[in-house]
Amino acid sequence: MKLQNDTFLRALCKLPTDYTPIWLMRQAGRYLPEYRQTRSEAGSFMGLATNPHYACEVTLQPVDRYPLDAAILFSDILTIPDAMGLGLSFVAGEGPKFAKPVQDEAAVKALYVPDPSDKLKYVTDAVCEIKRALNNRIPLIGFSGSPFTLACYMVEGGSSSNYRKVKEMMYRRPDLFNEILEKNTDAVIAYLNAQIESGVDAVMVFDTWGGTLSHEAYLKFSLPCLKRIVNSVKRERHGQKIPSIVFTKGCAPWVKEISEIGADAMGLDWTVSLGEVRALTQDKVALQGNLDPSVLFAGEDVVRQEARKVIEDFGHVGNGGHVFNLGHGIDKDTDPEVVAALVDEVHSYSRKFHSR
Repeated sequence: MKLQNDTFLRALCKLPTDYTPIWLMRQAGRYLPEYRQTRSEAGSFMGLATNPHYACEVTLQPVDRYPLDAAILFSDILTIPDAMGLGLSFVAGEGPKFAKPVQDEAAVKALYVPDPSDKLKYVTDAVCEIKRALNNRIPLIGFSGSPFTLACYMVEGGSSSNYRKVKEMMYRRPDLFNEILEKNTDAVIAYLNAQIESGVDAVMVFDTWGGTLSHEAYLKFSLPCLKRIVNSVKRERHGQKIPSIVFTKGCAPWVKEISEIGADAMGLDWTVSLGEVRALTQDKVALQGNLDPSVLFAGEDVVRQEARKVIEDFGHVGNGGHVFNLGHGIDKDTDPEVVAALVDEVHSYSRKFHSR
């Protein structure tokens, strides 16, 4: 059945739209009181993420509250390494931890590509349930972490402030590190394809830690994996195009290279100018972003003002495509009423940039 609102998908494909669509990274999250209530019922973050009913409930919470133009599957980027048997847990105040970090040759050799229909079935079950609940209202975005970003957590054993262990392996044993990346890439492709087969309408790859790499290392260790993913995931389902988005936080040094890997859209953080990136990439890809999430703490008037600046920076849409988003995830302390003002401002102010 046809989507009631396909503005987001049209923007990704650089097709005419009446306004700039908006969704927000981490739009289903702790800033919403209804999310905190459901999270309490689930008992833990993993209890929430691995239960299709709860995952569906929290995915729908922000799109029921705001007129957002897309929903994003509620899950976590670390589902793949967890399915590889690394023993994921979340420690209060410390973030994710792996019981079995991948730090030597034996651990690397033991890695395998998980079957999405087995260890990750809870994710595809959630996709199916969310699609039914959305009832063709708006598109659903599926996602995965990037091979490099997943490797960071897998080698470090959790979060890191300096990525010493992963970078040591990368430079000391590039052969070993590439083996991790190859397995991660195969796993991401299988995972995203399973999400597509289950019903997602677009896919996004989060290369959250790609920006921590040197210029040369990014081109060697992260970008080739992203390119292989983009060129290996299913591009359509039952005649419907499935657009792809690639987001590297800290992507400024590589925007031209990223725009050439074959993705339909490139996510941008707040450190770059949409207009300058658009000129550099010559509308080769749609752009997604890029309001600084911290702006949301400055109050409704400032949020509306800064949202207009982002829209003006991209300029008249013409032959391009723009999806409004934050430059990274929404902060847990954000006022939900300010988010309502942001969505309203983007929808209303952007219309003048979409005259046909």
